[in-house]
Amino acid sequence: MSERLSTDLNQRRYSTGELVRRLLALAWQFRGDCLLSLCQSAALLLLGLLGLQLLGVVIDVIRHALDASQRAPAYPFGWTPPAGWTPLQVVTVLSVIIVAQALARAVLTYHYNMTTARLTQGKIVPDLRARTYAKLQRLSFRFFHVHGSSSIFNRVTGDAQNTRLFVDGVLLQGLNMLLTLAAYFVFMWHIHATLTVACLSVTVGLWWVTHYYSGRLRPGYERNRELYDSLVQLFTESVQGMQTVKGFAAEGPQMRRFEAANAQVSNQQKRIFRDLSVFTPATQLLSQLSLVILFGYGGWLYVQGQISLGSGLVVFAGLLQQFNGQVANITTIANSVQQSFTAAQRVFEVLDAPTEVQNKPEAMTPGRLSGRLAFDGVTFGYQSGSEVLQQVSFEAAPGQVIGLFGMTGSGKTSLLSLIPRFYDPQEGRILADGQDLRDLDLDDYRRQIGIVYQETFLFSNTVAANIAFGNPHADAAHIEAAARAASAHEFILKMPEGYETVLGESGVDLSGGQRQRLALARALLLQPPVLILDDPTASVDPGTEHEIASALRKAMTGRTTFIAANRLSLLRRADIILVLDKGRLLQMGAHAQLVRQPGPYRETALLQLMDLGEEEEKADAAGPEPVLAGPAAKEVEEIAGSRI
Repeated sequence: MSERLSTDLNQRRYSTGELVRRLLALAWQFRGDCLLSLCQSAALLLLGLLGLQLLGVVIDVIRHALDASQRAPAYPFGWTPPAGWTPLQVVTVLSVIIVAQALARAVLTYHYNMTTARLTQGKIVPDLRARTYAKLQRLSFRFFHVHGSSSIFNRVTGDAQNTRLFVDGVLLQGLNMLLTLAAYFVFMWHIHATLTVACLSVTVGLWWVTHYYSGRLRPGYERNRELYDSLVQLFTESVQGMQTVKGFAAEGPQMRRFEAANAQVSNQQKRIFRDLSVFTPATQLLSQLSLVILFGYGGWLYVQGQISLGSGLVVFAGLLQQFNGQVANITTIANSVQQSFTAAQRVFEVLDAPTEVQNKPEAMTPGRLSGRLAFDGVTFGYQSGSEVLQQVSFEAAPGQVIGLFGMTGSGKTSLLSLIPRFYDPQEGRILADGQDLRDLDLDDYRRQIGIVYQETFLFSNTVAANIAFGNPHADAAHIEAAARAASAHEFILKMPEGYETVLGESGVDLSGGQRQRLALARALLLQPPVLILDDPTASVDPGTEHEIASALRKAMTGRTTFIAANRLSLLRRADIILVLDKGRLLQMGAHAQLVRQPGPYRETALLQLMDLGEEEEKADAAGPEPVLAGPAAKEVEEIAGSRI
């Protein structure tokens, strides 16, 4: 019986600069691991350059040994082999160093990968998930009504996971790429400046291609995440509502809906892959052009004797290949940039969502409430200009039972949601023991309110853990006492493991009445001075309703109780009944008063009592009493005959 919201949050698009700034701030928290990873990357770069340089020297040594007219090899770091060493000895020593360098690179690569994994998967992603989940705990109900559960789930899991791409796929790889490109450029320039300029002239084209496709990829990734959210939402609803789907033989239409949503996701991914399929070959083609220049111009330089074969042309070719590989890696980095930006946008929307209901800095800790609650000119709406409650005023004395009656959409659930301060009213005040709720500490205040909803949610945990959800430190005696007060103890003992029986998802292996009584026990364990019951018997049969009503009567004793219902069997015992109509307080009084006043309550009372009278007539048809002689029939006669 919840009111449906039609509002939305103002989602702003984050600029690229803002996303980069915030993602860098995220990485800065773990700067030690980032620095270690960059140092390991730099060491790998130096080892790679050393191996390439030594390979060139080996080639020059062999070339000079075969033809003494060739240029003598230039040894690195000012090293020269001892006098008397043969070329074979020099090559052997250099080969051993190359193998040692390769082994060192292998070990260092392992540690680099472990450092990066520890940084991203072990620290950044868990931290971001924890922060997002913690923010969700503080957000008001408005956020959860606006955003579907699937969208929220994807933001906490998938989007938080993809955000780490900025650190390992952009920040670390990007800095590594810049460092590598700078080092390779210096080495190539040292070998031959003109050849370097000629071979790298194509990098301007590479930059333009990367810039163009980066602008195309980000909107595509954002649209893909939106469509994926819709697909997951449809799948979740289908699984949760499988009984309804099968009951209406709607498997075919539901399957067509899923196929259509799945096709939308697939088509959007094809568009992204199509752009990538053009982007990647374009960068590879431009990279290969530099090799053509190298083999043409570099070969001519070698023939002219301006460059050596090993330390010159071969090393330059190796450096250029590595350089082009890093440039080609721009494709991967650009892809990671767009994925991480899209994910970060969605995560930051949660982290930056306004916390509408929160404590004041000077919030007071309330003592034990007496249960006196008052609405003073309260106007409330989920959306500006669309109020669901208008100028509602009433007062509940300690221990009173306040009934809420009205048609669907009248504002009953909205009124109940204001009592635990799930929302704040736009106008007016709500007072607890004379204090404005906005002046009270939120957690301490809510711990003094027990709530039983129409749709009971039970966790996949033991019966005892479900009852003790609001007070996890409660001992077995208190849990059992709460279960007895809710008339749940008897059926719990009949379960396989009693209070230690593990319930299925949402308590699906329990009847509706059993779930409601467990929910009532969960509320009563807190021993709250205020109890809220949102139509707790709306979805149960008459027999179960009688059992729940019996438990509720015991639970309401000595507590200020608010109960929303359309069944008068629950409302007739209320001290005061508030009759709501389109958000306005239409009538207020006890059952005996309202049934004698014109209005929706009297009309509903007559209809429900007449239905009950017909049941009495059928049950009494074989007896000596005349038709409509039961208690319900007599009350109908009294109401109908009363003066209006």
